[in-house]
Amino acid sequence: MNDRIIRDAHNLKKLIREAEALADESIIAVARLKQAMLSARQNPEVEVHTGQRALMRLTEAESQALAMSTALLRVHAELSKVAEVYAGGDPGIPTEFPKTAFADAPAPVAELGI
Repeated sequence: MNDRIIRDAHNLKKLIREAEALADESIIAVARLKQAMLSARQNPEVEVHTGQRALMRLTEAESQALAMSTALLRVHAELSKVAEVYAGGDPGIPTEFPKTAFADAPAPVAELGI
């Protein structure tokens, strides 16, 4: 097996995990923001409807972040299939995903016509 294939495989493995971690961090940041917005709105001096449109937009962004996370998992799964063909000698590279990981995933943004 070619050394370059192994180096590329390890680099891709590192980068996909980094991308997945950043997607997760994005979802966590949005969740914290939503919590702070809702907590701020519970102030008795603030109208109950204050920030509703912002919350709706944030929820949309959260949904898109989750869709990105799901898409990255699909990329990871496809890269694992490629690794089985080209870097099959390294058993640490492929990653198996259960079919249920994508079962309830939202449709990709392209399918939604957005």
